Amino acid sequence: MDDKYLRKLLIVGMTSLVRRAKYNPATVDPRLADRLARKPTRVATVAMANKTARTIWAIMVRGDIYRTGHRPALAA
Repeated sequence: MDDKYLRKLLIVGMTSLVRRAKYNPATVDPRLADRLARKPTRVATVAMANKTARTIWAIMVRGDIYRTGHRPALAA
């Protein structure tokens, strides 16, 4: 199902990160800075919100915990 309120919250949260990146670029994730350099601001914001939603979904489905800096093993 589609939850418009959840989507709105994710976009507002990512907008906050984008604004922080604009005023203090040294503290943001390099992936966000790279995406902002390549894409328009709104596109980058929605893309990061989508990535966050997919991460949350994967953690919930697997019953796992969030690990900062986790690098998944690539399939051969």
